[in-house]
This record gives sequence, C-alpha cells and structure tokens, in this order.
Amino acid sequence: MSQMAIKNREAFLDKLAATLGRERRIEGVERPEWSVTPQYEVFKDKTQDQLVEILAEHCRVIHTDFKRTDRKGLVSVLQETIDEFAGKSIIMSNDTRHEEYGINEFFKAAEDRLDVHVWNPALGKKNQEIAESADVGLVFSDVTLAESGTVTLFNHKDNGRSISLLPKTFIAIIPKSTLVARMTQAAAHIHNMQEQGEDVPSYVSFITGPSNSADIEMNLIVGVHGPVKATYIVVD
Repeated sequence: MSQMAIKNREAFLDKLAATLGRERRIEGVERPEWSVTPQYEVFKDKTQDQLVEILAEHCRVIHTDFKRTDRKGLVSVLQETIDEFAGKSIIMSNDTRHEEYGINEFFKAAEDRLDVHVWNPALGKKNQEIAESADVGLVFSDVTLAESGTVTLFNHKDNGRSISLLPKTFIAIIPKSTLVARMTQAAAHIHNMQEQGEDVPSYVSFITGPSNSADIEMNLIVGVHGPVKATYIVVD
C-alpha cells in the first residue's frame, strides 16, 4: 500500500504532548477494551432481507425512491428510472460491475438515445464539467447503511465524487450483499482493509438521498445544492 508523506508530524506531536504536560508516548499504547459497546448491538441480529426492509422504510424519511429487483430485471428498472428522471445524459464510474451486471451492454444498445460518459481520469477537470451538465449520475454502492439510508462510495481515480454530487439526479445501484446495519460496520470494513494492506480509497463519500439542508428550526429542504432527486435500486 502506498504511503502518503506526512510533513511536520514530529514537531506537531511534540508540541501536543508538551501542551498536555507530559512526554510523548511512542510505544506501549493499546486500544482500550471497553466494557460496553452499544454501537455493535444495533440491528446485529437482522438478516439481509430485514436490512433491506429497514432501508426501504428509511428511504421514505430521506425523500428517496426505493426499488428492488434481481439481476435479470435490473436493466428494465434502470431504464424505467432514467425515464422518470427524463434522463438523456448520464455519467457513471469506471466500475467492473457495470459489465458484470449487464449495464454496459444496455447503454451500448441505447447509444442512439442516451449520451453516456464513463469517468476517465485522463480527462481531468473535464469529467467534472460533464458531471455538472449531466441529467443522471450513476454509481454502485460499496457499503450500504440500512439504519440511515446511506450509500458509501469508495472514490478513486475511476470513480470521482462529482458523479454523485453534480448531476441533476442520482441513481445508486445497491447489491444486497453490500448492506450492513450502520456506520459502525462501514468504518470497521475500511479499517480492516487498511490492516490487511489493501489499497484504501483516497476518500470515501457517504451519500444519504438527494441534496438537502435544514435551517435552525430543522425544516428540511430537499434538492438545494446537488441532485434534486435520488433513487436506490437494491439488486438481489
């Protein structure tokens, strides 16, 4: 795994230790064994199908359309959703799952009516310009949090975060196998990736429905600074 250079780390840690009134501890530090770990108890006995039901219920709270299908029906549901969004231009990640799930073949057959752009790191900022004018941003969820209705995206050179941020609408394809209870499991998954020496994504996006904001009185306003509509498609 490539390591990022950290500048001024030693000076910063020395100053922090001095402010705490002690010498720096550079060895013998262990993670504490907590007597209570409620974060692991929430929904821990739920099956994948029960997590799907929890996700579906919460989608109503976050103003997100929820659909469920299998691989055979995915292309049909995807076409239906794009039509609902009046989508003509689409930007999507360069993800091997698009081929695996038959999406590349679907878009190739529809190239006379759909303008599809696959994120290309060689184009640099041009990708963002395309995303800004696109009708639909299409991604696969890497980890899906049932409790909050959140899709987790591992962003990297082939999967820019602009795909879920800039288009008018947003579609997340959610393989049922990606469902977990909550943020606790997503964080543990990323931690395990690092522990095992895997390439950790350069940044991680947690997307919960369409763009929204709330004023000081917590009045929710949906569709203010990004995708105004969102659809989750769970695939069995």
